[in-house]
Amino acid sequence: IIGLTRKFHSIGGGLGIMMGLFFGALENPIMQDEMTARQQIVHTAKQMGRRSISNAKTFAVMGLIFSAAECVVEKARARHDTTNTAVAGCVTGGALAVRGGPKATCVGCAGFAAFSVAIEKFFDRHT
Repeated sequence: IIGLTRKFHSIGGGLGIMMGLFFGALENPIMQDEMTARQQIVHTAKQMGRRSISNAKTFAVMGLIFSAAECVVEKARARHDTTNTAVAGCVTGGALAVRGGPKATCVGCAGFAAFSVAIEKFFDRHT
């Protein structure tokens, strides 16, 4: 269980870094017209770094929660099927949205569970 959760934790962190670099590069500074080219480059590089770190943390935590929940559910049920993915998705979505209150937790649970099952079905079909 520990090895698998570390693997998904690392994959999530790497994905977060890539997405942070991409989305950080798309952000334009508010005072863009008054900035020199060098100032714009420095500002963009800082934004990319900040977004990369933030997204890496978010995706690493998401991967850790999901893989840990899926491993625990699979071990408890002694089966490998889509139900494990749905439960792990629900736990992950609910845990990430818990600060928003009960309604956000329910929506996060349902949304992440549906997304997880859809991804599971998509990848199972092509293997």
